[in-house]
Amino acid sequence: MNTTLNLTSEFQSIFDTPIKPRTFFAPGRINLIGEHTDYNGGHVFPAAISYGTYALVRKRDDQTLRFYSMNFPEIGIIECNLADLTYKEADHWANYPKGMLLYIKEAGYTIKQGADILYYGNIPNGAGLSSSASIELATGVLLDRLFDLNLDRVPMIQLGQKVENEYIGVNSGIMDQFAIGMGKKDHALLLNCQTLEYTYAPIVLNDHAIIIINTNKQRTLAGSKYNERRSQCEQALGELQQKLPITSLGELTPAAFEENKHLISDEINQKRAKHAVYENARTLEALEKLQSGDLNWFGKLMNESHLSLKDDYEVTGLELDTLVLAAWEQAGVIGARMTGAGFGGCAIAIVEKDKVDHFKKSLNDIYREKVGYEATFYTAAIGDGAKEITGD
Repeated sequence: MNTTLNLTSEFQSIFDTPIKPRTFFAPGRINLIGEHTDYNGGHVFPAAISYGTYALVRKRDDQTLRFYSMNFPEIGIIECNLADLTYKEADHWANYPKGMLLYIKEAGYTIKQGADILYYGNIPNGAGLSSSASIELATGVLLDRLFDLNLDRVPMIQLGQKVENEYIGVNSGIMDQFAIGMGKKDHALLLNCQTLEYTYAPIVLNDHAIIIINTNKQRTLAGSKYNERRSQCEQALGELQQKLPITSLGELTPAAFEENKHLISDEINQKRAKHAVYENARTLEALEKLQSGDLNWFGKLMNESHLSLKDDYEVTGLELDTLVLAAWEQAGVIGARMTGAGFGGCAIAIVEKDKVDHFKKSLNDIYREKVGYEATFYTAAIGDGAKEITGD
């Protein structure tokens, strides 16, 4: 509640108004398992987390939009008009909410008035926990409620992805926006990224906590290597299609892959395809295990996932491997893996609550000695998707 009160007074001060704004929140997300499967026609297994983006808003009587972020106070208020929502580099972070406004209007929804909006995010910068998608969905929910648009959630999620792909120009899948828009407290989400079919799976942690560990390494290689991995998987798929009637690697079971992997002429491409197929199988097994309450087995699948990302997909690197391999050695850890695109970013671990303090200290000591600087730790609750929180 204090956060809301502090943000309210901040809003009133920045925009010089006594009016109390409405408050919205969109979470960040972690992916529990199913990495680099989305563009290979497989499943992902994300969850919304308790860190995210707050957005406070009041309607204006004119067509002016004013955006302010407490994360970028040096930039000040960014202003534009409802009649001109084109992308402008000078508008910096405000291009994300501008893109949502533009595409919601283009989809036929009526927004006749401007607004003053203050944003505050507590997602660690550069950690790969989807701060941009969080801003998009906070904006989408805010506009929906403020202007009574009755915008269904899945189309709103798709508009968020469109902002990322077409307005900002980042070729990302739909997982981030979907997890943030459809998240459910104490549940993860098994999502088929092609069909958008989804199933909730209970995450009953009881005496355990999910710890997010930020390597604090900027992911400089992620973009180029990401495109390279996509291309390698496409090449592997092309060779398999000479014999098999499939449209994606996600359609193959591990057994079918083993039977046909000889069709992939390049050894590296074969390893990349193996990861995509086996990782997708792990997501389906994860759903089954969580539905039966078997958290320990889920931890085992997390460990297998990391090894596959390390050895077959080769997207981990020194920092993530140092954290995860050290985590496996700690008391009270039932599973740990990298999460996100790799080459930096974050790892996650499921740890017994009474061992968390020791876990953090021990892991940080090992990491500092091997890598030369510290990691940062966050305890994440699994929460609901984007929503209004005024009066909560």
